[in-house]
Amino acid sequence: MVEVKNAVDNTAKEIGTRFDFKGTSAAIELKDKEITLFGDAEFQLTQVEDILTGKLAKRSVDVRFLDKGDVQKIGGDRVKQVVKVRNGIETEQAKKITRLVKDSKLKVQAAIQGEAVRITGAKRDDLQAAMALIRKEIADVPLSFNNFRD
Repeated sequence: MVEVKNAVDNTAKEIGTRFDFKGTSAAIELKDKEITLFGDAEFQLTQVEDILTGKLAKRSVDVRFLDKGDVQKIGGDRVKQVVKVRNGIETEQAKKITRLVKDSKLKVQAAIQGEAVRITGAKRDDLQAAMALIRKEIADVPLSFNNFRD
């Protein structure tokens, strides 16, 4: 979320300095886990969204974590779009990952802990093999691996 906040701040700065946004109501704001994009037209919203995805990509945040809402009119000719930031894995995907790890016959254990799946094992090679297996089999969900011990 820290990287998302930084990307939103950088996007707001760029909107303030870009010539094509001068005198328009284009803006972006972050509240909790929701990013709200404002603009004069849908075209302008797509421009703001493109800037945001570029900033997120530079900060190595996967854009598949974003759930875009529909464009809403908010009076006059202004429009807004709410983009939700997902954090964690749904229980159905978590069960699929744990089943995949347990069926692989690797010497690791998988457990669901809240919105994360924790995989423990004695050897680094087994953990790396589990990471490679999960990356290969679960391609439609953005995954991040952290707390890997050296």
